[in-house]
Amino acid sequence: MFSTASRVLAVPVAAALLGLAPPPAVAAPPVAGPYQRGPAPTEEVLVAARGPFAVTQTRMAAGQGTGAGTVHHPTDASQGTFGAVAVMPGFMGTEKSIRLYGPLLASHGFVVLTLSSVRRADFPDQRADQLLAALDRLVAGPAKGLIDAERLAVVGHSMGGGATLRAAARRPGLKAAVPLAPWHVRRDWRSVRVPTLIFGSENDRVAPVDKHAEPFYASLTRAPEKAYVELRDGGHLSFNTANPVIAKYTVSWLKRYVDDDVRYDPFLCPGPAFPSPTIREYRGTCPS
Repeated sequence: MFSTASRVLAVPVAAALLGLAPPPAVAAPPVAGPYQRGPAPTEEVLVAARGPFAVTQTRMAAGQGTGAGTVHHPTDASQGTFGAVAVMPGFMGTEKSIRLYGPLLASHGFVVLTLSSVRRADFPDQRADQLLAALDRLVAGPAKGLIDAERLAVVGHSMGGGATLRAAARRPGLKAAVPLAPWHVRRDWRSVRVPTLIFGSENDRVAPVDKHAEPFYASLTRAPEKAYVELRDGGHLSFNTANPVIAKYTVSWLKRYVDDDVRYDPFLCPGPAFPSPTIREYRGTCPS
């Protein structure tokens, strides 16, 4: 008499002997990790103006190597600590231009510092120093009880985007970097060993993708994971206003690599269906 295990094994063996295809394997559900925060993601939630967490905010004065900014964080501390993200604007920009990312990312379960650069004309490498100083201030500041100091990330626009690449190269322990229409005179970022999502915009005349975002992406040969999203018809300032495509991929990237939340894998791989009315190009290594 066959045992239950023997009968299970006999099915694919018999199928092989008869020349039949074995039954398809059933995919195991994602395993919950220790940093998983919030409900299971859906397309509707990811493209919405806000995520599932209620958010509060506190002003932060300039000092200790950074400009002034705002700390945004979830009001619910019952799920444990959160990863932290610092967001930097571009050349001559202020916090106002990137402040929308504060409540957006915080509402998905992050502590977020949106800030101005020390001087509006600071170049990318100066902004990179300020991003790293901002993360250090976050970890040691009033919201430190909410933050897991081992799970930090950087986001930035334009020269702030170039700063995220430099910050990731300088601090390989970062969990994620998201440069938005990045600008930098350096083209080779093979020293970056941080999962990096680069955004470009089809009609960007300030940081044309063929001179900035695309070669930056191609040079990330040592990043454990990388992706490239190019917005259709957008310009350089597309990243200073709410955009569901930017929200979906930025949140998914941070949740996947800062929170190690594999529930977000399907939103990053295999990528969008084409032709797409909003995305001109998508490339990615796919989460491993």
